[in-house]
Amino acid sequence: MALYTEQHYTVAELAARWALSQKSVRRLFSGEDGVVRLGKPSRRSGRKLTRRYYTMTIPASTAAKVYSRLCAK
Repeated sequence: MALYTEQHYTVAELAARWALSQKSVRRLFSGEDGVVRLGKPSRRSGRKLTRRYYTMTIPASTAAKVYSRLCAK
């Protein structure tokens, strides 16, 4: 199944489903392949640093892969 036709979960949905914090879910999926990150990176304008804001969506297959890896430990 192609990633674009697959169901995607938000960080909040997986955090509630797995009883984890949103911060923990973001850390778990930060380096995974297939995770879609939409937003703008941090940037400096003069001396001021603007914080990055982005949204992560996680495909069901990637979520299943990470979940099985966590259960195997």
